Amino acid sequence: MIRPATAGDETTIEAFLARHADTSMFLRSNLRAFGLHNRDDPRGTAFWVAGKGGIDAVFALSNAGFVMSQAPNAGDETWRAFATAIAGRQVSGITAEVSQVRAAKLALGVTDASFALDEPEPLYRLSLETLVAPDGPGRIRPPEEADRDLIFKWTRAYSAELHMSPPERLDEEAKGRTDRAIATGDVRLLEVQGTPVAMTAINARLPDMVQIGGVFTPPDLRGRGHARQVVAAHLVEARAEGVKTAILFASGPAACRAYEAIGFERIGCYSLAILKNPVTLEAA
Repeated sequence: MIRPATAGDETTIEAFLARHADTSMFLRSNLRAFGLHNRDDPRGTAFWVAGKGGIDAVFALSNAGFVMSQAPNAGDETWRAFATAIAGRQVSGITAEVSQVRAAKLALGVTDASFALDEPEPLYRLSLETLVAPDGPGRIRPPEEADRDLIFKWTRAYSAELHMSPPERLDEEAKGRTDRAIATGDVRLLEVQGTPVAMTAINARLPDMVQIGGVFTPPDLRGRGHARQVVAAHLVEARAEGVKTAILFASGPAACRAYEAIGFERIGCYSLAILKNPVTLEAA
């Protein structure tokens, strides 16, 4: 019923996930970037597949301990089989479409666990041909080594504000995000008169589709349109590289207004459930 993905499954997995593109960005991006067997990078991911005569469900566990799924029609038995497959492993969180996060919690036995973040968030999509790029001062640029302290401060504040990391792990996780921000080229800073005022990132990338995340403006600079400006400018760059569609999930009413102002339309909900402390799943 369920089995580990093996070499040769990549094309079939991608074809299945592409049919559910709006809620499969982490899965598709990790598969494209790291394949099936990377066990070093935090985003490297192990995959399991289910189905008779084809794939009708995909389950995954990243090296960072995040459970992911695209299993819209999976029954309880399939979810229990996935839980058995990852028994004894450590889980830090779950991310998927809302009903699948509920199913994962039940199957993994973490329904009553303590979560730092566990709120469904509005899911938005934008066809980049309809992007509305607002006027405003400043320019965007990738972060440089000289920005390390700033990026650390902002990513730490972002995680603390959204409860994405327990207090004791904020520094460690902010350091990792800072390293990746400088190394990957997926982060942009908005500068006004030489001073950074906002930040955005692409947290999942495909040739024709990106997912925006990590949008942050310091509290004393909010309400000036910086968030919508930095996101729009970053997407203008992506559009020039051939990207057609952007996805994101919003953290609150102000974020929703900013994204809607540049053309994003709400298409549903998405859930990111992060445990306060990682849980080692009981062995079957």
